This record gives sequence, structure tokens and C-alpha cells, in this order.
Amino acid sequence: MSEYFMLPLAALPFPNIDPVIVQIGPLAVHWYGVGYIVGILFAWWYAKRLVTNARLWPDGTVPMKPEDLDDFIVWAAIGVVLGGRVGYVLFYDLPRYIAQPFDILAVWQGGMSFHGGLLGVILAMTLFSWSRGIRTWSLFDVVAAGVPVGLGLVRMANFINSELWGRPTDVPWAVEFPNGGPFARHPSQLYEALLEGLVLFLVLRFLTHSRLKLKTPRFVGGAFIAGYGLSRILVEFFREPDQQLGYLLGTGWLTMGMVLSLPMLLAGLWAMATATASAQKSESILGKHDA
Repeated sequence: MSEYFMLPLAALPFPNIDPVIVQIGPLAVHWYGVGYIVGILFAWWYAKRLVTNARLWPDGTVPMKPEDLDDFIVWAAIGVVLGGRVGYVLFYDLPRYIAQPFDILAVWQGGMSFHGGLLGVILAMTLFSWSRGIRTWSLFDVVAAGVPVGLGLVRMANFINSELWGRPTDVPWAVEFPNGGPFARHPSQLYEALLEGLVLFLVLRFLTHSRLKLKTPRFVGGAFIAGYGLSRILVEFFREPDQQLGYLLGTGWLTMGMVLSLPMLLAGLWAMATATASAQKSESILGKHDA
């Protein structure tokens, strides 16, 4: 910690944005909650656009109906909220919740894990696709394509809430957060909003509409998983680790976010590689039949 006191205190002013958009009596609407809601609604709307564009699918045959996505949005919302909360409890602050189990229900106090939310949505997609006779990977592909927008919005809400800030730094764009001590810090929430949100969305948009990768099931979903994992690992080098965990194994750099994101990167690369190999094999078989 001694080197932190050698850092300059000059920093960009933190914008004074109220985390609560509007409050009526005990009912308060937070930017954080709005980010989740808008993100889920956008992913639903965008997925419906994808499944009504026959050009994006093999032989112009879409794997599901828009009405299927209307029904799935409820499953997705439940998977995100329950998975995100359970993931945070298990991965980030288990001793606290064992000591105070009723705090698990206090979601208004914060505490959501992306990795837990992802697992919750994967479970929801698997069960829903089985119940409807839909190829699970195709459902994953269309849902994943629109998810980065919600990720970007939630990271911006983290910035407004002055939480999950970065490590002390002397870069010109450093920010002194009101609850981050007398240090100029990386606005790591905005780094994540840019990489996990805007950049990842544009990459997936390129894959779906220019490279037509929805014709290769699990490639787009794999690109999303790998893209998020890589983005999160990179930003973790600038983000302050959770106080109750700190750096793992006494390394001074390894964080829980990295540990949870590395398997995502590997799984995503596997999905993309095997999807391409499967598509090439199918083309080879069809070519032999045509001959």
C-alpha cells in the first residue's frame, strides 16, 4: 500500500449522478436495475430480429419462432437474477452469507456475479430448448448476440454507483471515486463497458451479418463466451479486487475474476473450433454425395 501514497491526487472529477433515478416513497428505481431490465429487453428484441431474417440461417430455415423467444424471456430473467445472486454468494462472499443467511435475499444491497448469471441462463436455455425441441446451441447463439448491450449498461451503472472501481493510477483519465479513498483510480467499469459491451457487440454483429456464422451453430455463442472471458481477464489487471478476497495465492495480480473467466475463454475457443470443424465435415460429406 505504501506505493499508493506516492501517486498524484490529481484526477478527473467524479460525475455527481444520483444512483436512484426516481423515488416514490419506499419505491426507488436505480440505474443498476434499469440496466438489467433494458439489457434483457434488448437481447429479446434483437434475438427476434435475428430469427426473422432468413438470410442468416442455413437454407433460409430459422431454428425457432419469434413466439418461442417471447416465452423464453421470463426464463432468461429468472436465470440471470437467481444465477447472478447465487454465483456472487458462492464465488465472492460465502463466509458472510453463511454467518448471515438472510442477507442472501437482500438483493437491493448489491452483489451479482456475471459468471453465476451466465450459468443460470445456460441452465434456463437448456431446459427451455429441450421442452420446445429447439437446438440448444442455436438458442444460445441468438441470445448471446444481443447480451453485450446489457453488459455495457450494467457496467456504466457500476460507474454511477461508484463501485467496482479500478486500481490506483496516474493516467490522465483517472477518476477519484467518492468512496475509493484519496486515490486517483482507473475507471475500470468504463473499460469493461467498452470491451464487454460495445466492442463485443460489434464483433458478434460482424459474425452474424457479415460472416453469416449463425449458419454454424455454437460459433457465435462460443465467440461471446471467449470474448467476454478475454475482455474480463484484461480489465482485471486494472480493476481493484474485491476487498473480502483480495489477490489470490499471494500473487499480487491474480483475481477471482480471472480464475472464473479463464475457463470461459477456453470453452469459447473450443466451441468456435469444433463448430467450424463440424461445418467443414458436413460440407465435405455433402460434396461427396453430390459427386
